[in-house]
Parts: sequence; structure tokens; C-alpha cells
Amino acid sequence: MVLVTVRKWGNSVGVVIPEEEKKKLHLGTGDTVDLKVHKVVPIKQLFGSLKFKRSTQEMKNEMKRGWKND
Repeated sequence: MVLVTVRKWGNSVGVVIPEEEKKKLHLGTGDTVDLKVHKVVPIKQLFGSLKFKRSTQEMKNEMKRGWKND
């Protein structure tokens, strides 16, 4: 898997395949490739986006109760 950045290319956008990948896959100009694309979301954007049924404090209290029973 190779991570690349989408860049403006005229009125379109495109990606550049790094030279190392091009060589590894024996790609040349005019070759047809199968491209699987999905957006990578930075971990900073995910922080705080998950919602739990219980609050963090409730989960911490449950863990502490488990420690006291050991």
C-alpha cells in the first residue's frame, strides 16, 4: 500500500505513483492499473468522535471496582 496526496492537475485532480512502486510493479506509460481509493482520516479528527453508552468516569469506576475485588 502506498499513501499519496491528491493534487490539482488542470481542471482535475490526480495522484502520482512513486518511482519505487512504478519499478516494483513494472508499470509504464499507457499501462492500465486497478486503483483502490479510500480517504485517510487523520487521527486528530477522530479524537472525541466516538460515543460510548457510558461516560468515561463510569468506565473508570467499574475498573476500580474490579481491582478492589482482586
